[in-house]
Amino acid sequence: MRGTHGIRFDGTRFWVLHRRREFGPFDYEWSKDFSGVEFMYRDQKFGEYCSSEEIFADLKQFSLPMRVVEVSCLTIGIILYGILNGLPERHWKELLRERLDESGFQRFRFRDEGQERLTG
Repeated sequence: MRGTHGIRFDGTRFWVLHRRREFGPFDYEWSKDFSGVEFMYRDQKFGEYCSSEEIFADLKQFSLPMRVVEVSCLTIGIILYGILNGLPERHWKELLRERLDESGFQRFRFRDEGQERLTG
């Protein structure tokens, strides 16, 4: 996918393209006891879902642009919602598209692109 803004998915991982620069991969993995989900950026934990009352995420250490933080947190939140509610991938991606549009991120289009970079 070419352009200046987007989201590229490859399995559970995704990258955010912002101003023609790609950030990622963002990913998640189940905690060792399968009671929570850990959020990862470049294989480093940045947050965790423990329950609906206990969730945190902090990307400050990576000095990412605020738009990348907002889009990636919205994306991983929708992915988590889809997992916890048993939604098929196409349903949670429709929900993600709606939330991105509602939040003013219409220019962030997404595709499943495998290993191909968003910029070429």
